[in-house]
Amino acid sequence: MADNLPGFRPRAAQRRMLAEIANAFGRSLPPNTEGEAVERNGESIAVVEGPTGVGKSLAYLLAGGVMAKCRNKKLVVTSATIALQEQLVNRDLPFLIEKSGLALTFALAKGRGRYLCPYRLYQLTSEHAQGELLAPDPTMALWERNPEQAEIDALRQLSDAFYYRRWNGDRDTWAENIEDDLWRRVTNDRHGCLKAGCPNRAECPFYLARETLETVDVVVANHDLLLADITMGGGVILPAPDQSFYCIDEAHHLAKKAVNQFAAEHSVAQAMAWLDKVPALATRVDSLIDKPELSVNAIDAAGACMESLTEWLWLLQGEPSLEAASDNMEPSWLVEDGTLPEHMKVPAANMALSARMLYKNLAGMADALTLQRKDKQQDALLLDKTSADAGFFVGKCEQLVALWDLFEKEPDEAAPPIAKWVTRRLDGKGDYIFSASPVSAAASLAATLWRRVSGALLTSATLRSLGNFDLLLSQTGLKWLPEVTCVALDSPFNFSEQGELYLPPLAATPKDPSAHTKEIISWLPRLIDCSEAVGTLVLFTSRKQMNEVADGLDPSLREYILIQGELPKAVILERHYSALKEGRASVLFGLDSFSEGLDLPGEACVHVIIAKLPFAMPDDPVGRTLARWIEKRGGNPFVELTVPEASIKLVQAVGRLIRTESDYGRVTILDNRIVRQSYGKKLLASLPAFRRI
Repeated sequence: MADNLPGFRPRAAQRRMLAEIANAFGRSLPPNTEGEAVERNGESIAVVEGPTGVGKSLAYLLAGGVMAKCRNKKLVVTSATIALQEQLVNRDLPFLIEKSGLALTFALAKGRGRYLCPYRLYQLTSEHAQGELLAPDPTMALWERNPEQAEIDALRQLSDAFYYRRWNGDRDTWAENIEDDLWRRVTNDRHGCLKAGCPNRAECPFYLARETLETVDVVVANHDLLLADITMGGGVILPAPDQSFYCIDEAHHLAKKAVNQFAAEHSVAQAMAWLDKVPALATRVDSLIDKPELSVNAIDAAGACMESLTEWLWLLQGEPSLEAASDNMEPSWLVEDGTLPEHMKVPAANMALSARMLYKNLAGMADALTLQRKDKQQDALLLDKTSADAGFFVGKCEQLVALWDLFEKEPDEAAPPIAKWVTRRLDGKGDYIFSASPVSAAASLAATLWRRVSGALLTSATLRSLGNFDLLLSQTGLKWLPEVTCVALDSPFNFSEQGELYLPPLAATPKDPSAHTKEIISWLPRLIDCSEAVGTLVLFTSRKQMNEVADGLDPSLREYILIQGELPKAVILERHYSALKEGRASVLFGLDSFSEGLDLPGEACVHVIIAKLPFAMPDDPVGRTLARWIEKRGGNPFVELTVPEASIKLVQAVGRLIRTESDYGRVTILDNRIVRQSYGKKLLASLPAFRRI
């Protein structure tokens, strides 16, 4: 690469990262003599914090690509954002291949939900299906109501475009937005999929894409798809963990993504609606297969589920927190410490058992229909349609089982609890949403991912919290693998020369929101220089304060400000650069998403102003349950969670200033707690070594 890049300069940090990845993947353990996977203790896992400017993607693509090819593995690269996936596929990988001469093929992996199911689409439109047998059935899975003409027209447009190959069936390549409700009816669902028996298998976009993944060296995906694949056992959509080297970029998002992946919820009203249709499905299936016990058991289990849900509706009527709502918020009842009251434990167990029995019999029906199709080709169309409907119910029941398995479960006293809560809808229909989520995915990640994968790299510009990797290792389950390698690379920037840190002497604390907002309004005209064509980024933790500050500023300053949310992000950035090009100053007001991933090099941003330290208070059900568990164990959730997580967010926000070796500027923090509170010193110590003024 050095030979092919004029002006190429070796970076010590990038070379170190290359070496750490190669060494870790080189320690990957092969199967034993019996071909069985061996127990892994993290010897082939590296955690590398690489500050901006190191060249992380080039390092892991080069080292990972070489090691994967020589070890006969797939390189799976995942990120948290679409922007990085597009950068990898459209820029980084083509650049690497061109300049290095390393022969790598690659493809972007997406979940089933991004692809069309041609069979479903043809069923709904009947445009290219065979006769009235496949016409829409409003009593079953296809339409639960009479479709609107606009929906039918949109489906026919999709059908024609796909049938005549003007569209490849990828939702992201359709020129217009497809409404979620409409797409849900034609998307590729693994339970409704007829697999090899599908008459449209040869043109299925999902299977064509998956076949491509089997032929390439590098698979680019996102964290959600990786976690979903692992949840299903691994190797279902992406290459199997023991056949892969993973490069997990933006790894600071992985733990929370995993918690969301293992969570579950369902609506009572929607569950009742599809449970009520199970007998009709069972009757249809019974006429096609020779296993009457499946239909009888499914009908009984569906009835038991409906009875249990009805009992739950009665039980919830006595819960005061679900009766009244404040500030138009939907009332919610959080199960304290995740432990159900005694009078609810048996109903929860009954519901979980009924849901599992229903799933077992619905899945049995689906399997029986698949086998039957091999013997009754003359009934293929009817069997296919019934299989698709059965798959729909299996998918719905899987959600039911996932929720009630969590709702019923009570972990060991030493283990983190499961957050459980019920929300009442304010839509006048009296619906309830049951939700449950583990508060930590550490144990699941350790068991399903880290102990199975051949090798893994976790990287990001911000992985350490308060100067160490403890929070990341704890939240991801890597703390239980003693041989994991952790490395913090040096930044290529000279922060003491390129930037300065200013902590103004504010009187008001954010604990007094009104006074703090007024003081920000008074300080901003002194901090922002509108006489030069340079950019300023002002970051807020709340939209309310951001709007109040903007409204309180003098119009002479307000005219330079672009506010996140008032226009699409792309338009805001375009106007920001246009103003600078025209010789005018420009000021961006942004929230959390502007604190990470926003790249404003050079004079596009010479001043970052942080209105408030980014403390995220645990006011959601998962956060509140975790905080209570920490307190009951004698810990302090603010010290153990809130401050470390704020440290990462603060470093990310400050990182918007210096993006290249020629950047310069100032960071100003308008929160006096950073100098008055004991934790402030730790937060300051984790920031780049700017010159203090």
